[in-house]
Formats: sequence, structure tokens, C-alpha cells
Amino acid sequence: MFKDIPSTSVSDALQGKNHMSYEIKPIGDFHLSGPAFTVEIDEGENISVLEAMYKAKPGDVLVVDGKGWTENAVAGDFILNLGKTLGLAGIVIDGVIRDIKGSLALDYPIFCKGTTTCASKKTQKGLIGVPIVCGGVTVNPGDYIVGDSDGVVVVPHSEASSIREQALEKISVDEKRENSVGQDVDAARKYIEDFLIKVEKNIVL
Repeated sequence: MFKDIPSTSVSDALQGKNHMSYEIKPIGDFHLSGPAFTVEIDEGENISVLEAMYKAKPGDVLVVDGKGWTENAVAGDFILNLGKTLGLAGIVIDGVIRDIKGSLALDYPIFCKGTTTCASKKTQKGLIGVPIVCGGVTVNPGDYIVGDSDGVVVVPHSEASSIREQALEKISVDEKRENSVGQDVDAARKYIEDFLIKVEKNIVL
């Protein structure tokens, strides 16, 4: 539903809501979209990450509430490649990974807080297919995840069609503005002047 739609346009349609922490960024240059398959784990665990990969459907985005833990990796390149092999659209982790060189070589959408050298723990199972919090945002199973170099946003499933249409309209408006103003000095000055007048009249605030 959100294929190739920038996260910024989706964010605008959501009126700036539901964006994950700026710390969760892609490992590489990717656009990610798809329905969320959620998993909540204890800090540094990954038993339930593997179970979630097994149960998720191709095209799902695995979204992991790793509690923001940065001491242990939630996954390394081998486990991340399992997700790719099983057809998951990508993985979003509120935590860190390891084996960065191998993970980059996968050419696969992985979004996380960074990397560490320390392996995951395997002593405690988590919860699968439940509402979670990832990057400060509530994610329900089936919500749409949209991510790229600017970050990750979460679109509630019930609002997906409306948000998609608003995002596409925003793209159209932005393209028309760029075409009419972007390369014309006089038009650019006029645009700024009109904007400042609106600010003074409290029209755009």
C-alpha cells in the first residue's frame, strides 16, 4: 500500500504523529513498507524473534520491541538473512544488531539503533503478535510500517487508505511547488514573501 511513498509524506499525512525515535535508522539505503508482525522481547533476547520469523507471512515487516537495549545484539547477519530468505519485507528493531559487514552485504531492509559486538541472550521467551512499543510508538499487529533514510513511521491499519491518499496528494502538491518555484529566483522570493505575510497574519501557524 505504501510502496515507494516517502516516510516524510506519510508523516505529513499523519500530522507528524507516529514517528519512531530518530535513533532507529536503516543499515543502508532502503525503502521499507508492509504490515507489522510484532514481537516483544526482554533485553538482548532473540528466541521469540526466530519464532516470529517462522510464523510471519512473506511481505510482513518484523517489528521488534527490544526495549531499546544496546548491550546485546537482537540478531546478527545469519538470523537477519533468515528473515530475508523467508520473504519478510524487512526488520525494525528497537535495539541493536551485530555482524554489520555481513548485514550490509545482505542488501536487505534492516532498521535498528546501531551495532554491538555482543551476542544475543537465549534464556527467556517473549510475546508474539501483541501490541508493542517500538521507538516510542505503539505498534499493533497489522499496522503499516513505512521506513527509509529519514526514519520510520507507523500507520494505524484502520487509517491506512486515507493516509495513503493524503500522502500521495502531498507528494503531488510538493512536486508542483518545486516545478513552479524551485528554479526561478523571482518565484522563490515571491513564495517566501507570501509565506511570511501569512505568518504575520497567523494563517499558517
